[in-house]
Amino acid sequence: MIKIGFIVEGECEQLLIESAHFRLWATQHDLEICEPVINVRGNSNLCPKNIEPSITDCRNMANPNKIIVLTDLECEPCVMATKSRLNNENVDQIIVAKKALEAWFLADTVAMRRWLKNDDFPGENQPEQTTDMPWERLKEIAASYHKKKLGPGRKKKAFARKMIEQFNFSIERAASHPNCSSAKYFL
Repeated sequence: MIKIGFIVEGECEQLLIESAHFRLWATQHDLEICEPVINVRGNSNLCPKNIEPSITDCRNMANPNKIIVLTDLECEPCVMATKSRLNNENVDQIIVAKKALEAWFLADTVAMRRWLKNDDFPGENQPEQTTDMPWERLKEIAASYHKKKLGPGRKKKAFARKMIEQFNFSIERAASHPNCSSAKYFL
């Protein structure tokens, strides 16, 4: 079993990594997710001068065989630019969710249907290519299904928790979406 330490951009990523569903997937693939998951609390804290203390914390507290960084693309021009910015010899893998982690939620049609309480939701064709950020697209979808009260709300963490725990978001389903390559790459 390979012990994996995670350094994540924020609370939503931390919720995903700490979820029972993801941990079960990891165990099935001979991976152990080390604790604690190191949350740097924002993309701006994933820069060369700030990442080193997080790597040290991960090594000291979690004692992993490998360290993986999970972050969002946000407004960077490409995945390679993000990876270059975060490049550190002590990080084994950098995973970049295209645009943002919420694109992965958009890619899981089953969880989206549960959230919308609508089995007719056709799915999002281009979850990583939304006009605005995926969070804004979630708001648009909620409004179009007359689910303002069901909308993602104002807090991404609360929405992520609902998608993961209540609506059973599956990273495997997101990764199987033909246009969600960053989730596929993550797995």
